[in-house]
Amino acid sequence: MSENRLITFGCRLNAYETQAMREHADAAGLENAVIVNTCAVTSEAVRQARQAVRRARRDFPEAKIVVTGCAAQTERGVFEAMPEVDHVLGNAEKLTAAAFRDLAGGAAERSRVGDIMQAAEAAHHIIGDFGGRTRAYVQVQNGCDHRCTFCIIPYGRGPSRSVAPEAVVAQCEELVERGFQEIVLTGVDITSYAADGVVLGALVRRVLAACPDLRRLRLSSIDTIEADGELMRALAEEERLMPHLHLSMQSGDDMILKRMKRRHSRAEAVAFCEEARALRPDISFGADLIAGFPTETEEMFANSERLIDDCGLAFCHVFPFSARPGTPAARMPQLSGAVVKERARRLRERAAAAASARLASLVGRETELLMETGVMGRAPDFTEVRMECDHAPGAFVRARIIGHGGGQLIGAPL
Repeated sequence: MSENRLITFGCRLNAYETQAMREHADAAGLENAVIVNTCAVTSEAVRQARQAVRRARRDFPEAKIVVTGCAAQTERGVFEAMPEVDHVLGNAEKLTAAAFRDLAGGAAERSRVGDIMQAAEAAHHIIGDFGGRTRAYVQVQNGCDHRCTFCIIPYGRGPSRSVAPEAVVAQCEELVERGFQEIVLTGVDITSYAADGVVLGALVRRVLAACPDLRRLRLSSIDTIEADGELMRALAEEERLMPHLHLSMQSGDDMILKRMKRRHSRAEAVAFCEEARALRPDISFGADLIAGFPTETEEMFANSERLIDDCGLAFCHVFPFSARPGTPAARMPQLSGAVVKERARRLRERAAAAASARLASLVGRETELLMETGVMGRAPDFTEVRMECDHAPGAFVRARIIGHGGGQLIGAPL
């Protein structure tokens, strides 16, 4: 192969950064490389990254294999020890043009991983190609100052830092000029956004004011306890801010939340959803939930199950707890693997039932879709809608919902 192959694990921010690396690699003239952008959120994610590296070496024996991302930052020694790996890049280094010029020119050292905890700026990039013309991602923040007991990510991403609002607005303006219909503001902890006295809600207002032709603006995962008043007002008043929020909840039990070092209570999570729904009745919520956290009793787990209904969660990402070396939770009394697996199954079943009930409640309604493929579009609340006839990707289509199945709504054009 002469072209480069990029493999991405993990979050939307990683997907964004993969595109930045692709453009740096192309500009540098790097060829015949496999770049693995890793995730460190669980031990399983690290295992999958190592597996991908071995597979890449088998499939592309002559390629230059570069490993980067959060796992490369937190566990550089693991990847440096792999004979299949040619180069290891840290999370800051992977976003520099110089690193890719050195890779292309043969001047790169085998491992270039700096101290991410000293990072002071959030690198931002104008990404020109997301593989389509429907949705683009804009990084507004990086890093995290919180220390949840299960999470290694602050040590892979460094301290929280925000992109200047003028830079965010300029990137959004350019993406709209390039034809993107929808923009997602993304980061590690975007509700901690604070730059030049501007908080996230004010940033949303600035973007929408500066980009009158932008049809849709979305937010990636938010922390409910950090949501500022201006953001809530924007949710109520800005029609182009889409009615979908993905919430970092993790548990529905107060004791487990304390042992996780989360900063919200169960009651605060429920109250946030009630407030947001009152402000925007058509809103939908997604959430991250962990099953089988250390010391979780059956009663505590039941509180998480009930949280799905109490908050009206429509899209749940359920994670069976996996002890992450280097985190306080890994030193807590662990549940058996069988119990963790069973609770994750039950939580997913509860979430699937809630999602199905919500889809059923939408049958008969009309909505506007942004088509992502010829036959699948997204409603404003992020629900997938399968259409019965082809439409051009990137087109906006009015549809009536006539049914649902397979986790999607079924629509007919109006």
